[in-house]
Amino acid sequence: MPIQRTYRRDDDGVLQFREAWFEQADGEPTGQFVVNHGTVGHQSTTQQAVDVDAEKGTALMEAFAQQCSEDGYAELADSDQSWVIAQYALKSAAGTQRDEYLRDKAVEALRGHLAWRGLGTVESSDFAPRKLNIRILSPEPSKAVSAITVCIRQAKLDFTKLSIGVAPYEDPDAAKQKYPMPPKGPFSLS
Repeated sequence: MPIQRTYRRDDDGVLQFREAWFEQADGEPTGQFVVNHGTVGHQSTTQQAVDVDAEKGTALMEAFAQQCSEDGYAELADSDQSWVIAQYALKSAAGTQRDEYLRDKAVEALRGHLAWRGLGTVESSDFAPRKLNIRILSPEPSKAVSAITVCIRQAKLDFTKLSIGVAPYEDPDAAKQKYPMPPKGPFSLS
């Protein structure tokens, strides 16, 4: 069952999020239903119900969606978000086995760090000539940029080769560098 992720702005204009999912391991009669919520950019609060069967999980997801709607939360369209691209400069044109390891570790670290703060989802990664691009879809790009730098440092990944750009959803090639500042040149995905 997919994650239901919803957002709303509170009276002060601060973006809040709620998300829920039901997960059940293959062959297991029950699973767990998880609700995660908080202020975007901050560590969220998580509640879970265990020993939930599939029928109860579906009912809980429906009740979650109903409660979100009543409280003014709604899913965001992709077009209402921005691309945040974490980019590593590479020593070789095609990337090496070490660069693949870096990609895997960075993607894993960013997925968890950003998700638990409502800051977005890692959508893809690819190698371009002398670059590794990790594409993130985020509702709060400026907060995501700060969170990415923190995450990469905490994961002990080389942040000295890291650049981060932000682009509107409809034009990812129009990314403008946001880290480090000031930019030393144009930010390019290719």
